[in-house]
Amino acid sequence: MKVLIIEDNKELASNIKDYLVREGYVCETSYTYFNAENKLISFHYDCIILDLMLPDGHGINLVRFIKTEKNQSSILILSAKNSLEDKITGLDIGADDYLTKPFHLPELHSRLKALFRRKNLKNDNLVEFQEIGVNVESREARVNQHLLTLTKKEFDLLLFFLINKNRILTRQTIAEHLWGDYTDNLANFDFVYQHVKNLRKKISKAKGNDYITAVYGLGYKFNPNL
Repeated sequence: MKVLIIEDNKELASNIKDYLVREGYVCETSYTYFNAENKLISFHYDCIILDLMLPDGHGINLVRFIKTEKNQSSILILSAKNSLEDKITGLDIGADDYLTKPFHLPELHSRLKALFRRKNLKNDNLVEFQEIGVNVESREARVNQHLLTLTKKEFDLLLFFLINKNRILTRQTIAEHLWGDYTDNLANFDFVYQHVKNLRKKISKAKGNDYITAVYGLGYKFNPNL
């Protein structure tokens, strides 16, 4: 899952990021309203962790901006104990959940997993298509009941394809989803080819169909109509 942490407390933002990265997330941080808005215009995120009190703007207005842009990211609001009105307003205009400070990082992790399941997996940990099955909780992938030995990036790539069936995913989109803002200064995204190639090879070795097709000049598509 790719997450944007919008939090002006740099120590808290760093603690959240470090914890989620250890749990396998791709995380980016923004400390200001202006920087967050620029990132939201430029990149896609599965979930946004949003502190309401930012130094150059109010998080409620950022929720409105996200919804105006028809951004499909889930939004989890971080709020102070005495900000009940802001929490209610945030939920009313489109936020998906909230967490009151101070909070425990494992609870934040559980909330994020629940939001991801609700939006992408129909509240289920198992994603299945034909002979392919992916368990998001255990991070196991099987083809014809054969357990695949995948790297973290290969697992995330397979899940990304499965929840975006029939959509063309550019190499840049794939790179940003798997590596986040580490890809900002890259001249090209040719390294994505090798990860896709390795994933296809492992699926084929397990006697699975090769649903991942290259779209010339654009990227790749998981084509279920084989």
